[in-house]
Amino acid sequence: MWSLLAKAILAGAMIAAISEIGRRLPATAAIVASLPLVSVLGMIFLWHVRPDAENMAIHSQATFWYVLPSLPMFLLIPALLRNGLHFWLALLAGCVLTVVLYLAMMHVGSRFGLRL
Repeated sequence: MWSLLAKAILAGAMIAAISEIGRRLPATAAIVASLPLVSVLGMIFLWHVRPDAENMAIHSQATFWYVLPSLPMFLLIPALLRNGLHFWLALLAGCVLTVVLYLAMMHVGSRFGLRL
């Protein structure tokens, strides 16, 4: 239980730090947010509970393939905001696009033998 609480506090602290940095330095916050901190911490925690090289390899490779469909969201949202769409609608559109692309990645990936 304490381990789960520590992980939640760490994740919350990362989000809080990024939002605080973003108030003054948006580009710097974007760099920090783009770092694979969550992925690295997730791999460390996963390795701690299940030190299995093959499991970690599958996890790491799947993470790579799932990052790709999330990237267009970061192009769509600013385009929509700059064209006058309200923030919440732009965010929703970006999230919907990401879900659609995740589903497409799962469908296409399995055809190419990717373990997703």
